Amino acid sequence: MENPSASSHFIKNIVVEDLKSGKVNQVVTRFPPEPNGYLHIGHAKSILLNFELADEFNGRTHLRFDDTNPVKEDVEFVESIKEDVRWLGFEWDGLYFASDYFEEMYRRAVLLIKKGKAYVDDQSAEEMRINRGTLTEPGQNSPYRDRSAEENLDLFERMRSGEFKDGERVLRAKIDMASPNINLRDPALYRISHATHHNTGDKWCIYPMYTYAHPLEDAIEGVTHSICTLEFEDQRPFYDWVIEECEMENKPKQYEFARLNITNTVMSKRFLRQIVEESIVDGWDDPRMPTISGLRRKGYTPESIRTFVRETGVARSYSVADEKMLEYFIREDLKLKAPRTMAVLRPLKVVITNYPEGQAEMLEAENNSENAEMGSRQIPFSREIYIEQDDFMENPPNKYFRLFPGNEVRLKNAYFIKCNDIVKDADGRVTEVHCTYDPETKSGSGFTGRKVKGTIHWVEASQALPAEFRLYEPLIMDDAKEEGDSFLDRINPNSLEVLHGYVEPNMKDAKPHDKLQLFRHGYFNVDPKHTAGDKRVYNRIVSLKSSFELKN
Repeated sequence: MENPSASSHFIKNIVVEDLKSGKVNQVVTRFPPEPNGYLHIGHAKSILLNFELADEFNGRTHLRFDDTNPVKEDVEFVESIKEDVRWLGFEWDGLYFASDYFEEMYRRAVLLIKKGKAYVDDQSAEEMRINRGTLTEPGQNSPYRDRSAEENLDLFERMRSGEFKDGERVLRAKIDMASPNINLRDPALYRISHATHHNTGDKWCIYPMYTYAHPLEDAIEGVTHSICTLEFEDQRPFYDWVIEECEMENKPKQYEFARLNITNTVMSKRFLRQIVEESIVDGWDDPRMPTISGLRRKGYTPESIRTFVRETGVARSYSVADEKMLEYFIREDLKLKAPRTMAVLRPLKVVITNYPEGQAEMLEAENNSENAEMGSRQIPFSREIYIEQDDFMENPPNKYFRLFPGNEVRLKNAYFIKCNDIVKDADGRVTEVHCTYDPETKSGSGFTGRKVKGTIHWVEASQALPAEFRLYEPLIMDDAKEEGDSFLDRINPNSLEVLHGYVEPNMKDAKPHDKLQLFRHGYFNVDPKHTAGDKRVYNRIVSLKSSFELKN
């Protein structure tokens, strides 16, 4: 793997000071996803931060699944997350689940009850919401807040044994209903949920709340630096309260950084789940999704994502990265790696009337003009070829230098051809272009007799391989149509265009995830989901050019 940036940031500075002072002997971080969806590129920032920080200081990083909500979690998500972390280039030092600690968490909750720090509340969710107060008004104590420890222990045990229905009772921390921090107004610790858990089956019908479980998991595993995004900043006092009141031996500390935001997308798992469930896309790995698996299927490389994430930096201030910045790094990564080839996405047949019928020849073409080590290939040429529909106009405007009646252009890696005639269908659409070629103008022959202004690409018709091309635009547009529009109102109806054309025959052995540059069209990836046998599907990763420039 390439060396990460040596640049410093505020969390790294904290780690340095902790090691220097002896407060920490070994750095232990963790990446703690909830297995309720696929990882998105925002998670990539957390993955890199946690893994690379520990690696830099010879520490450890745990992969831990915060699986405290069985209603939304699934083994599919667990496996996809493991695959994504490995694909990005990281290996964890321990694989853990919150559910591994359910018994320990239960014992700590019993301890809180015995200390008078937790109680069972019979209020409904709506009553608790009303009594919680607002940012300007204190909350109201629950009428059940002063139950005795004995009664609370009995009720909590009965909650565990399955005596009550979902939502009938909750266990709450007893902190301060008048606290200016709403997160300290007796937050819930356990709720009842008669749902089968992907790890523990039906052993439990009560489950710890994420905000209670998370600090306990960190403490149990000996995490030293619990790194999370800024939306958890207000939860930090409760995080510390749980560690202290549950009398945990290890005392992890929480630190917050600004999450990764990118233009023209959403990175809320709730929204992404909705997009999938409403069949707006064809799954979590749809190339239009900002998920790691979607980016992988589209054709992004782990190297390009790692470089992009590092370039965005680690800070506490909110910012938004331009999606074109991510595209810049995939272009930079592929420009010396991806072989060039020719493909026609919107085919128009050209008949070269003075080329001998039944004859063909092989022409030489370089595989990458920026990387001579990639060598060259042989491509067939004959009387009939395909060009792009956009490369011919019957009545062109001024300064149109491609093919039109009477004009001559260069076929890349081949000859000059001149348009002499056209064939139209009953609707007046051009279906064939008839040309003549000049055999003296063969590419590489050193011909200098005359110049042409236009060069177009092509594929030989008899050996061309049929292929499907998928061109993508952003799924979510940043510009709302009207004030108050939801993210669904920003769905781009033109986010996918499917075309059927041809590729050179040298692509017959292309495998899923192979990357290539199609002349003039951009970088493409062989789709791993729909490519099989003679069916070839190419996902455009990115076009060839962008106005984005990386600033130092």
